[in-house]
Amino acid sequence: FGPDPIEYRAERGLIDFGEEMGIMIQEVVGTRVGDYFMPAFAGVAFSRNEFRWSPRISRDDGLVRLVPGLGTRAVDRLSDDYPVMCAPGQPGLRVNVSVDDVLRYTPKKIDVINLTKNSFETIEVNELLKNFGYDMPMIKRLVSIHKAGYISKPVGSHIDFDEDDLVVTFDGLISDTPFIKQIHDMLKLLEETIGHPVDIEFAHDGKDLYLLQCRAQSPSDGSVAAPIPKDIPDDRMVFSANRYISNGRVPDITHIVYVDPDKYSELAERDDLIAVGRAIGKLNKLLPKRRFILIGPGRWGSRGDIRLGVKVTYSDINNTAVLAEVARKKGNYTPDLSFGTHFFQDLVEARIRYLPLFPDDKGVAFNEKFLTRSPNILCEITPEFASLQDTIRLIDVSAVTNGKVLRVLMNADLDEAVGILSSPSDETTKGTASQMFAEHASDSSWRWRFQMAEHIAATLDPDRFGVKALYVFGSTKNASAGAASDIDLLVHFDGTPKQREMLEQWFDGWSLALGEINYLKTGYKSGGLLDVHIVTDKDIEQKTSYAVKIGAVTDPARALPLHKKK
Repeated sequence: FGPDPIEYRAERGLIDFGEEMGIMIQEVVGTRVGDYFMPAFAGVAFSRNEFRWSPRISRDDGLVRLVPGLGTRAVDRLSDDYPVMCAPGQPGLRVNVSVDDVLRYTPKKIDVINLTKNSFETIEVNELLKNFGYDMPMIKRLVSIHKAGYISKPVGSHIDFDEDDLVVTFDGLISDTPFIKQIHDMLKLLEETIGHPVDIEFAHDGKDLYLLQCRAQSPSDGSVAAPIPKDIPDDRMVFSANRYISNGRVPDITHIVYVDPDKYSELAERDDLIAVGRAIGKLNKLLPKRRFILIGPGRWGSRGDIRLGVKVTYSDINNTAVLAEVARKKGNYTPDLSFGTHFFQDLVEARIRYLPLFPDDKGVAFNEKFLTRSPNILCEITPEFASLQDTIRLIDVSAVTNGKVLRVLMNADLDEAVGILSSPSDETTKGTASQMFAEHASDSSWRWRFQMAEHIAATLDPDRFGVKALYVFGSTKNASAGAASDIDLLVHFDGTPKQREMLEQWFDGWSLALGEINYLKTGYKSGGLLDVHIVTDKDIEQKTSYAVKIGAVTDPARALPLHKKK
């Protein structure tokens, strides 16, 4: 192993777990275009969409990331270029609508294989189009023409590759071919068959669509569904939300930048409204990167009527960890939010979390007292914007909470998010009981379950219940359990019917107790957390049912040390 996988395994406590890897070699899909070999286009698709840019898009609508040429630029997140994104279930709801946004976020580079040099290369799309545009398959479906402030699909068969201002939009592919429906149907079929959300990689050579890879959709870094604890004390809750939530966890926010919606709406002069945006840009440069949250009214990045939201560009907010938009009711009207669409793709590529807040909804929390009455250090950090201190509030979370930080937890499965005051994540909790039930890191669901399985085994009296051995298997044993996973136990039983009845009652008690603890920790409800399977000597001898897990060559159950009498 190289240092990266070793560090990854060490961080997750997997050093002692066996792991194997297979290698698959595939032929590159594509055709020759001049000196290069490449597919017409390629990309990745996900059956679940964690980056919804409209309230009309659901998670089940999926997500496609498209690029011309090799799909490497769709898989990797790049700081200097963008893929075209589309929700297969809602292909008409495009991320970028305005001409300026389309031009900014169009793919400008393309990955190819240089046949003369026998090497992988990244080249400019415009350079390739001017030299070999007539040789590129499906080119009419991939590009649009920018002319006189408008962007339109090519009409007829002629494209002037020397004179036309061409941009890669995939408009023809998305609107005039069955491709998007094919991808959507493929994702649905694979998810239904596998029984789990999937992601796929694909390529198209101009004639045929090739499925290159399909695997269970795994959350990207920081995009795991965070457990949502229950019974959070009021003095620790800053906000909660229950609409349009994506997955994510931001553990250690040290500063809150809060633009008060009421005070912002009271600003009479346009210069003052613009100054708010300039102040945000200055704070963005001064505050610790990815350690602060921006909470503001309406639509961040408003360009026309800036009373709808703070006028900022992406460079003014690119260091924040979370961008939150607040929609306060005005009479019976709740204003629309932008869902980050003014710089949505920048947020996605930079993994900045977007969170819509509706403080006037029933069942949500919004600690306005904390946000408006905590000491404001804006004048200390940016004295030139002292006149805006009633509108912009800068809160040093640690200073006003005796060392705590703001932790944002987001769970799309529950459609819930919370912002809570908590101890920094690098602090350890002392005491055996506290360690068992304390807040854990994102990979702790399996770890806590494994600890509980070991604890159950250590307290089980084998003689009393007629138990010869106890095993753990499944996601808890394989270190892949999530917040909603069961603990799978396998009991080798050799006792009387009465002992079996008592044993089942004993496990039922543990199951209900652990289920309640898991609910308080994560928000996931269950009728119990244990999935117990009892096997006998005969089952093991005949290798029936779950007994095959004991001593299996592949993925065997793991024995747990039982209680020993002193």
